Amino acid sequence: MGSKLYVGGLPYSATQAELTDLFSAHGTVQSANVISDKFTGQSRGFGFVEMSSSEEAQAAINALNSTEFGGRTLTVNEAKPQAPRTGGGGGGRGGFGGGGFGDKRRSRF
Repeated sequence: MGSKLYVGGLPYSATQAELTDLFSAHGTVQSANVISDKFTGQSRGFGFVEMSSSEEAQAAINALNSTEFGGRTLTVNEAKPQAPRTGGGGGGRGGFGGGGFGDKRRSRF
């Protein structure tokens, strides 16, 4: 088992310091991150905690999963590896006029 944990069900007001404090009772916290929306900056209600060992991570899962924090029920489990992202984005239209309405209008003349 790895030492990186997924923490779901966080209150939207939760901070990284609060997350660190919560998990430090169960071992050494190497990092704690509350994930926020990239446009609004508001918490998305989940985060990740990295513990210094697998044993500490398992102890934190056993102690904190399904417990209440800030009025919400936490989900704590081993984080799954992030799937590789494919590059790109948006599709190219290519050529002149780029398709769409332009071609239909020109065909009348």
